[in-house]
Amino acid sequence: MDFAKIASDLSGFVWGLPLIILLFGTHLFLTVRTGFIQRFLPQAIRISFSREKEGEGDVSQFGALMTALAATIGTGNIVGVAGAITMGGPGAVLWMWLTGVFGIATKYSEAVLAVKYRITMPDGSMAGGPMYALERGLKQKWLGILFAVFTCIAAFGIGNMTQANSIVELLREHIKPDSDVVLRWVAGSVMAVLTAAVVLGGVKSIAKVCELLVPIMAVGYVFGCLLVLIKNYAALPQAFADIWNGAWSGQAAVGGFVGATLKQVAQAGIARGLFSNESGLGSAPIVAAAAQTRNPVRQALVSSTATFWDTVVVCLMTGLVIVSSGHWKDGLPKGALTSAAFGDLHAVGPIFLLFGLMTFVFSTILGWGYYGEKAAEYLFGTRAVKPYRLLWVLAVLFGSVQPAQAVWDFADAANGLMAIPNLICLICLSGVIVAETKAHKKELTGRG
Repeated sequence: MDFAKIASDLSGFVWGLPLIILLFGTHLFLTVRTGFIQRFLPQAIRISFSREKEGEGDVSQFGALMTALAATIGTGNIVGVAGAITMGGPGAVLWMWLTGVFGIATKYSEAVLAVKYRITMPDGSMAGGPMYALERGLKQKWLGILFAVFTCIAAFGIGNMTQANSIVELLREHIKPDSDVVLRWVAGSVMAVLTAAVVLGGVKSIAKVCELLVPIMAVGYVFGCLLVLIKNYAALPQAFADIWNGAWSGQAAVGGFVGATLKQVAQAGIARGLFSNESGLGSAPIVAAAAQTRNPVRQALVSSTATFWDTVVVCLMTGLVIVSSGHWKDGLPKGALTSAAFGDLHAVGPIFLLFGLMTFVFSTILGWGYYGEKAAEYLFGTRAVKPYRLLWVLAVLFGSVQPAQAVWDFADAANGLMAIPNLICLICLSGVIVAETKAHKKELTGRG
C-alpha cells in the first residue's frame, strides 16, 4: 500500500477532536492542580542556568535542559508554525501560544514523575520517563510498554525523518538543484554522518554538544526574527489583530482559509503546538530523569522552562514574522511561506532562516535519538541500544528522500498515539505531583 496514503489516513484519525480535548484539557487540569505553577517561571529560569551537580544523575540540570530543548526546538518552530497557519490561518498562532502557556504545567508534571520514579541501571546510568511512572507509580506495566513502543516509533517521525526532510526541502528552495534526487541523497548522507559522530557516544556526548549548540542557535534565530519584525513594524498591529480575531472567528478573510471552522483553526494550532513543545507527549521527562538533581520539583521547574522558550517565545516570533509579512495570503505551501517571509529581509533573512533550520534540525535529531534509545532499552534491555543507534542514523537518510507530506502525516499520527498513555499517567498520578510539589515547596520560592 501507499505509505503516503496510510500516513495521511492515520494522522486524520488520531488527531480527531477527542485527542485535542484530552491534550488541552490535561494542560488546564494540571495548571489548576499545581496551583498555576507557571507563576514560578522566573525561579525556574534562574535554576535552569545552574551547572552544579546537585545529586545523582548522568548530566547536569543545564545539560538535561539543553538536551530537551535540542529535541524540542526543531522544524515545528519554523515549518510547523507555517503549517499551522496554512491549515488554520493566523488564528492558529494564538492556539499554539496558549498550548505553550498552559503546557508549562504539563511539562512540569511530567518531570516530577520522571525523577520520582526513575531507576538506576546496572551500569550506573539513570533511566526514567512515563514508561517507568506507568509501571512503578500507576502499576500498569502494559501501559508503560505501550508508551515505549509508541516512543520508539514516534521518535523516527517527530525527531528524525521530519527533521531531515525539512532541511532538504529548504535546501531545494534555495539551491534549486539540477537533480532533486542527488541533493536528497547527498544532504541525507552528510546529516547521517554528523548524527553518528554524536549519537553513538550516548547521553553525555549528546548533552555536551547540545550545551554548546542550543544557546547559539536559539539566540541567533530569535535575533533574525527581530530583524524581520523591525522591518515589518508598521504591519505588526494588524498582525496581532489577525491572530486574535482569527483564533475566535473560525475563518480568515482571504485565500484558502475561507470557511475554516473554529475547530479547524484550534486543531491546526494545538496539533502543531504539541509537535513543537512536546508538552503532554512524554518525551522530555526521559532526559529529565537523567539530570543531577536533589529532588523531583527542582528538576521539574527546570524542565518546564523548555516549553516557555520553545512555544511562548520562539514559535510566537515565527508566527509574527509570517503573519506580519502578509505572505500567508498568497496560498504558498508551508516551506515556501517561511522562506518568503524571511526573504523580505533580502540576503540577510534567508541566512538566518537557513542557520536556524539547519541547527534546529541537527539538535532535534540528537535529542530524540536519546529518547528513542531509552524507550528501546526499556523494552529490550541494554542490548538494544547499539542497534537502535545504528537504525537512527539510517533513518536520517531515509527521511531525506521521502515525500514531505507523507513524513509529516506519519509524525503527527505517531505523536498522538504516544501522548495517550502519557496523559492517562499524568491525570491518574496528579495527586502524586501535588504531594511532591508541597513536599518541596521551598524550591518554588528560592528558599530551598
